[in-house]
Amino acid sequence: MQLDAAMLVAALIPSWSSVLLLASYLVYLAVAGTILPSKIVPGALLSDGSRLHYRCNGLVSLFLLLVLTATGVYMGWISPTAIADKGVELLSATFIFSLFVSFVLHAGGSRSHNQSSSLKPYVTGNFIHDWWFGVQLNPHFMGVDLKWDIIAERLGFMLVFGDLVFIPFTFSIQGWWLLQNKVELPNVAAIASCLIFVVGYLVFRGANKQKHVFKKNPNAHIWGKRPKVVGGKLLASGYWGITRHCNYLGDLLLALSFSLPCGASSVIPFFYPIYLLILLVWRERRDEARCSQKYKEVWAEYCKLVPWRILPFVY
Repeated sequence: MQLDAAMLVAALIPSWSSVLLLASYLVYLAVAGTILPSKIVPGALLSDGSRLHYRCNGLVSLFLLLVLTATGVYMGWISPTAIADKGVELLSATFIFSLFVSFVLHAGGSRSHNQSSSLKPYVTGNFIHDWWFGVQLNPHFMGVDLKWDIIAERLGFMLVFGDLVFIPFTFSIQGWWLLQNKVELPNVAAIASCLIFVVGYLVFRGANKQKHVFKKNPNAHIWGKRPKVVGGKLLASGYWGITRHCNYLGDLLLALSFSLPCGASSVIPFFYPIYLLILLVWRERRDEARCSQKYKEVWAEYCKLVPWRILPFVY
């Protein structure tokens, strides 16, 4: 037991090779996001009337990264199991990096005199609060936007740790589990897992696309028919006529499909879908309260027309 604890502590101390691996990945993301061909997409309108523009080239960046990695493995420059071999070290290195970045963001943001919505410092005077939640909305470093997918929250330790450590290392528990455990999955279970993935993807992607199309053109047909609209504001056709938060259902099905190949011998590989279920039910409750306050009687009418929240006939 003492030997195992000592080995774990030793593994938590990142080696220079794990630091180099992490740094190479982060530098690649910054460079690829800056120079690769991309579609320029306007972001959300900010409180001062400004709007950031984003270079959307994630898919191209991913394909190029795969090609470069395959080339590196073929040439013997990198081991194909580098991430698996240095998993705990990478976790430790990434955690230390997230701490460092969050302190730099707090120090730099607190001293900013910029009054734009993106860079204006929001300082409460409570160091822990400001460090945790951040002081700037959209900080930049050498022209690189450090925050992408969160609109209203500032960039502090909470988001840095969540995006760099918590999500990558916990949502991939299934892969780590399969590396350490031999699982013999029956053909029926494998097929079921694939089907759940396909259905989840279709629901998640389809629901978001229907909402996007409706916002651009409220008269655009959905599933071959004119959309049913409640109060001239809320879409009640397609997936949105089945459940009020159908995109959450697709997300949950996708998460479940990722864990099913691990079998049923342990609950550990199911951390991701369980965590996501708790998170989305909590978020759905907040969404319901916010929409009820915003749309009032229109939302009540929509709830009568579409009584199911996430899963039809269940919840």
